[in-house]
Amino acid sequence: MRIAALLVAISLVFGSTAALADDVAAAQDVIRAQEQAFARDDAATAYSHAAPAIREIFPAPGAFMSMVQSGYAPVYRHRSFEFGESKVEGGWIAQRVHIIDANGEAWIALYTLEQQADGSYKITGCSLLKAGQAV
Repeated sequence: MRIAALLVAISLVFGSTAALADDVAAAQDVIRAQEQAFARDDAATAYSHAAPAIREIFPAPGAFMSMVQSGYAPVYRHRSFEFGESKVEGGWIAQRVHIIDANGEAWIALYTLEQQADGSYKITGCSLLKAGQAV
């Protein structure tokens, strides 16, 4: 009986860990797809990864792309874009991304994503901080 209970507990832990890893991978796929859309100047695809609240603020792909170009230059154009730590809480994911911008300066981008009713993840925000800068 104890062995059966232990096996159930182990399967729950590993099942939860696998589900969290799947969620993080899905969120990273969304971020990467948007990053690649920016590289192609594909406003419609980049915009498609934005959460409904972002779409309310920027009701058209062109307006969204202009905001990214002017306010998020390291995200829009960069030399490197590497995933760092992530945190999952309920239907939310926070994903850190290490960026080297077009000028060779290091940045940290903190993306937040929310799981949608259909199970997909959409980007709810991105905060940029120059690497080494105090919060």
